[in-house]
Amino acid sequence: MNASLLNPFTVTHPTAVQTSLVSGASFARFDPTGKFVAAGRSDGSAAIWDLDTRAVIRCWSRNSRYVLTSSKDWNVIIWDLASPVDPPQRYNTIRFDAPVVSAYFHPRNSRIVLALLSTGEAYVVDSRKEHRARVELCEALSEDDDDERARSIMTTARFDPSGRHVFVGTSTGNVLVFNSRMKIMVARHRIAGAGSMKSLEFAKVGRRFATNSSDRTIRQFILPTYPSPIVGAECAILETELEPTHRFNDPISKVSWHAMSYSPDGEWLAGGAADPATHKIYIWDISNDGQFATALDGGREPLIDIHWHPQASRLASTTNQGSVLIWHCPSPERWGAFAGGFEEADENVIYEEGESEFDINEVELAMRKKLQEDEAVDILGGVDDLVDHKMNGVAGDPGDEDLEWADDEPDDDWQGWRLKVIMVDDDDAY
Repeated sequence: MNASLLNPFTVTHPTAVQTSLVSGASFARFDPTGKFVAAGRSDGSAAIWDLDTRAVIRCWSRNSRYVLTSSKDWNVIIWDLASPVDPPQRYNTIRFDAPVVSAYFHPRNSRIVLALLSTGEAYVVDSRKEHRARVELCEALSEDDDDERARSIMTTARFDPSGRHVFVGTSTGNVLVFNSRMKIMVARHRIAGAGSMKSLEFAKVGRRFATNSSDRTIRQFILPTYPSPIVGAECAILETELEPTHRFNDPISKVSWHAMSYSPDGEWLAGGAADPATHKIYIWDISNDGQFATALDGGREPLIDIHWHPQASRLASTTNQGSVLIWHCPSPERWGAFAGGFEEADENVIYEEGESEFDINEVELAMRKKLQEDEAVDILGGVDDLVDHKMNGVAGDPGDEDLEWADDEPDDDWQGWRLKVIMVDDDDAY
């Protein structure tokens, strides 16, 4: 649908299923441009779809050139989608000593990877030549701490949107904050009554931060600011108990939550219910004091994961049978937006054509044809203009050491790279 026909003042949440992608997926993620959706499968493979054509692209760093996969075979693999071969070429393989639970690119450099292992350990792996290292993130213990706290397990880990910090949730209900550059802990936040942390989520704008914990409650917080540590100086650890601005739960069925995701503007929060009988997505209006907005029903296949589109009012939810549901918000066409004097007719009317009103100017037509013939056509390159020419993350001051560290030795995920598109028949896609 032509975006110019939509009401530009209508900003809302998804309300209906637009399409269903049968893939055998365990989870799905939009790429940063919002043009593709990738699904990780239980057999260890991954598939990528073009959302416009619904076709499988065989073969997401900030410009979507690289795709990162992690699995229980102890490997984290970075795939280069710009490679001319099918399947895509492995750009890098990072091997660990235990199954990998999750892995994430640094928001500003895909050569920096955060990985969480099933043994409860988190690592930051830097593959740049001048910074090559694999560092475990260790919780700093005070003199009053006993060995019991030392055995707390790291259950979830994420970079924040700027990439300055790594947030780690533990089995004891704490959120640990590490500086990405120095790999040292700068804060420990206690969350009363939360229990074990299941997942963390950040709004792309502002300082909103949400946790999903074993007490079946999603909590939202406003994060404080953290000073950047100085090399060689002792870093004071910020010890606070975070007080949530909102608590989200289902007071009737008391279900727990599989996943959560913020809208691009951070004004909506979606929670995927861990209901064994239905596919339910709850949406809350953060801008309206966290009021419950609606519940989306996706049928009888239980939900296991959700992800909000990075730019539009769309959601991708994954069922336990492997289908990926793409949700959208149907909008009426508004043809009156074309011109001030345009009028929409309720029924067909007979139009009387004026003399020479639609006559074709042969000279103009010939000139238009000549310009089209002279235009160069790329029949080998692939898909162009994949990216919105904006950098993810937060712009910093020129003297910001944390961001300068991340931007040192930049990756090859440059704007304007080309994706080799290979179309396959539906029978071969899965």
